[in-house]
Amino acid sequence: MNISILGLNDNRYIRPLQLIGNLFFEECSVKLDKHEGADVVISFHYEVSEEINMSVQLTTSEEEVYTANYRKNLKAFETEKEFFNQLKYAASHVYLTVLQDWTGIVQKWGILTGIRPTKLYHRHMMSGSSKEDAHQALKKDYLISDEKINLMEKIVARQLTAIPDLYDLKKEVSIYIGIPFCPTKCAYCTFPAYAIGGKQGRVDSFLAGLHYEIRHMGEWLKENDIKVTTVYYGGGTPTSITAEEMDLLYEEMYESFPDVSHIREITVEAGRPDTITADKLNVLKKWNIDRISINPQSYTQETLKAIGRHHTVEETIDKFHLARSMGMNNINMDLIIGLPNEGTTEFAHSLNETKQLLPESLTVHTLSFKRASEMTKNRQKYKVADREEAERMMNMAEEWTADHHYEPYYLYRQKNILGNLENVGYALPKQESLYNIMIMEEMQTIIGIGCGAASKFIHPETGKITHFANPKDPKSYNESFVEYTDKKIAMLNELFNIEAKSI
Repeated sequence: MNISILGLNDNRYIRPLQLIGNLFFEECSVKLDKHEGADVVISFHYEVSEEINMSVQLTTSEEEVYTANYRKNLKAFETEKEFFNQLKYAASHVYLTVLQDWTGIVQKWGILTGIRPTKLYHRHMMSGSSKEDAHQALKKDYLISDEKINLMEKIVARQLTAIPDLYDLKKEVSIYIGIPFCPTKCAYCTFPAYAIGGKQGRVDSFLAGLHYEIRHMGEWLKENDIKVTTVYYGGGTPTSITAEEMDLLYEEMYESFPDVSHIREITVEAGRPDTITADKLNVLKKWNIDRISINPQSYTQETLKAIGRHHTVEETIDKFHLARSMGMNNINMDLIIGLPNEGTTEFAHSLNETKQLLPESLTVHTLSFKRASEMTKNRQKYKVADREEAERMMNMAEEWTADHHYEPYYLYRQKNILGNLENVGYALPKQESLYNIMIMEEMQTIIGIGCGAASKFIHPETGKITHFANPKDPKSYNESFVEYTDKKIAMLNELFNIEAKSI
């Protein structure tokens, strides 16, 4: 779909209009001029006084015409960027409205294309808004459907039950530890993940750097009396390394981090069942780690083969029972909606198999075509569900989780997600992942340690977020972990010194 935009002459409009166009059309091109070959011309007109008055007219190649209008009071602004953002927002509002009218497709998430919609609801709660006022504001300002706002409301309520002091944890930090190795790389994956086979030298070098980061970050935390709320081992697959390597790593954590016994939650992703052994589970128990993920993604063997996961369905079930028998009492499992050649029949089968296990939490992902993944690069090879079937599968997940007493507790979205849907974490009462809540709602600084680990430094007063990422490949990480550790500590010093001066 080639869209010609008239009346907006600032290139900063292109990205938001492109993202909204992508919600409606698989391949969408947006240009800020009238050009040959345009399938549709969309003309904008706006006036600014005490309010922004934005109107738009869409004209198809068949001379069909659709219009939309939007008025909003102009808020006070200090910079040109703040003024432009208000114009951009108004343009997005009429643009989405006219595309919905033309295509007949209603976007339940409205103009939102970002990852964390529940942050908007939290802002209303922190400002003292009632639930009713928050609901109406989100519906009016962002065109979000009642259905999705109700989901946001449930999730925020669940989060505040799980972490009553969620808004008061800015002086603590959480820690993400990235281990970039997997048995194989899945076709949909873009995480830092490298096949571990034959790479022991690289693994040894990486672990030496990881121990260094943990030790020096722990020293900084202790020296500055900074508490740790949660720790999350991700990747890759953290259980790809040996039991002996895991044991030494957790020992380092206990020696280095402050007051580990009072950290609220420590999670280890054991996502690939083919990496789980009794020896590794014994190591987890030794260090009092009982929250793990064992991720089937699907219970159809042909699907696992198609996406590059070399474990069997039976292995997933066997490893779950092994973990349960060894005292693991907080297990998460992941399912993915829209995997190749899967529809409602296959997804119903996966839900039925999940019923036999009943993990403490279930995360239902919707397939996202990530730019650098194998699946996106060779998209013609993979037949996936259409928008309507993806939505039916999401509805099945909502009904199944409600029937089995799971409640939604966190949510995030991704670019190019199938059916413009979402990823939702469900949990039994008091079994929510606290780290997932912290990372999604961005209420405190997250320190990233390890290969490809991303840090988010969140200013405790302004909420301004500064991103900093370690190198994604083990070779670059091994060459620079000292430098990157020093940089993060310098950024943390600045962040917490600012906080100290403001008190």
